Amino acid sequence: MSNSIEKTAKTVQDAIDGALLELNVSEENVDIEIIDEGVKGIFGIIGNKQAKVRVTIKESMAEKAKEFLLEVFDKMNVNVDVLTEESEDSILLKVVGKDIGIVIGRRGETLDSLQYLTSLVVNKGKENYKRVSIDIENYRQKREETLIKLANRLADRVIKFRKNITLEPMNPYERRVIHSTLQNHKYVETHSLGEEPNRKVIISLKNR
Repeated sequence: MSNSIEKTAKTVQDAIDGALLELNVSEENVDIEIIDEGVKGIFGIIGNKQAKVRVTIKESMAEKAKEFLLEVFDKMNVNVDVLTEESEDSILLKVVGKDIGIVIGRRGETLDSLQYLTSLVVNKGKENYKRVSIDIENYRQKREETLIKLANRLADRVIKFRKNITLEPMNPYERRVIHSTLQNHKYVETHSLGEEPNRKVIISLKNR
């Protein structure tokens, strides 16, 4: 089914209603262009000219995000597909394909950059902000599991040797995983130090 149709009727509203019925959408989900307002003839009969409108279904934010990503991947000569899931406040984009490690980059840096750019594109001019997440081959989940194990292992070392440990620079997402993993730990605490992109997490013993 086309996402845009032209419709004629006696009045503009009748033409709009007919187009909405055919497209099976509500008025808030479309853009309406009035091509001709029509003319009511003499006695309402002679010289009548019907109104004409063009009604186009608005592109969803998820579709806009997918379109942007596919354009970027095409320029990178990476053949992938993008699956979308959209909720009221977030968009999840799952990238699937072969040999797409280049899209992830070192420690997810390329993936983070793509996610940031995509968020800028889809939220531009929108009143309601939607959080954008891009995942490739479950990289986010695998990375989170690795960071959780790392946080717990390093916390044990801090307790054993009673000495602070400073991790390598991490992006905000990775730091957040470390902080949330250890936030309720009985013996250690965490804080961040430094400026982006070299901001680091420090794990230290709690003052008792």
